[in-house]
Amino acid sequence: MTSSAPQQTSPTYWANRTVVVTGGNGFLGTKVVAKLRQAGANVVAPRQSEADLTQVGVAEQLFSQHKPSHVIHLAARVGGIGYNQVAPAQLYLDNLTMGTLTIEAARKVGVEKTVLLGTVCSYPKFTPVPFREESIWDGYPEETNAPYGIAKKAMLVHAQVNEQQYGQQFAFVIPTNLYGPGDKFHESVSHVIPALIKKCVEATERGDDKISVWGTGSASRDYLFADDAADAILLAAQLRTTAEPLNLGNNREVTIRETAETIARIVGFTGSLVWDPTRPDGQPRRRVDASRAERELGWHSNTDFEEGLRQTIEWYRANRTDAEKAPH
Repeated sequence: MTSSAPQQTSPTYWANRTVVVTGGNGFLGTKVVAKLRQAGANVVAPRQSEADLTQVGVAEQLFSQHKPSHVIHLAARVGGIGYNQVAPAQLYLDNLTMGTLTIEAARKVGVEKTVLLGTVCSYPKFTPVPFREESIWDGYPEETNAPYGIAKKAMLVHAQVNEQQYGQQFAFVIPTNLYGPGDKFHESVSHVIPALIKKCVEATERGDDKISVWGTGSASRDYLFADDAADAILLAAQLRTTAEPLNLGNNREVTIRETAETIARIVGFTGSLVWDPTRPDGQPRRRVDASRAERELGWHSNTDFEEGLRQTIEWYRANRTDAEKAPH
């Protein structure tokens, strides 16, 4: 596919449009919904209790009732390495089912464009760094992430064949590891940054002199502030007209060791970090090439990693009860 200069966004594009955001009450979804409403859109963001998208017919009924011009599909069953190890079947089936039924319902109802959220976990375990979109089919994902990653890749295939056969319009974005205020801090589903923040804050309060950290610390991640990802999703929803995947990242590779040490320093934990190599590292290296998004959408991440961590830690300390709620 040939690259083009960024298209112009219209400040009035979202005014009076109806947009259904699945997962709109989640970590990323709340940010997308807020930005859409600020831009003048009429947003429908049902909770799972109101619209269980794993059930046949629910998505079609939802879209038929509200007649959205856009569906932004963010609903997902997600978790960190620990959750991926104990619940791989639910991660695979729920994500596959929600994606399949949402795409088909959007096609049947005639939704103008459907935005799908992929995952960096779909990339092969050993992908040349930085990950480029064309590498996504070059191997099997890292084992602990594979059920979730493959369910999301199935959405990509579904979007591509529906685009080819029916002319259905999509945008398919692949964010790297998201973090920021509003993240999930319950130990059963938390990813690396909230898990480390919680450990460091609690250890500081107890006066512990050490904390145990999973893995060797040598694995690396590319962290993307959730607000920056939300900006990209709105741009892709407006400008993107192909089901080809689009990476969203920060263009900075940070080791888990550096992540933990930075969080400890910001929190004020002065004890030692004890690495547990009997626990998995996950994918060895992770950083995406986000240049296609910059070329075609004019988007790039704006939030400095350390500043993003400070905001996340401040939010967690001010919202402990909400942050640590168990998943539904």
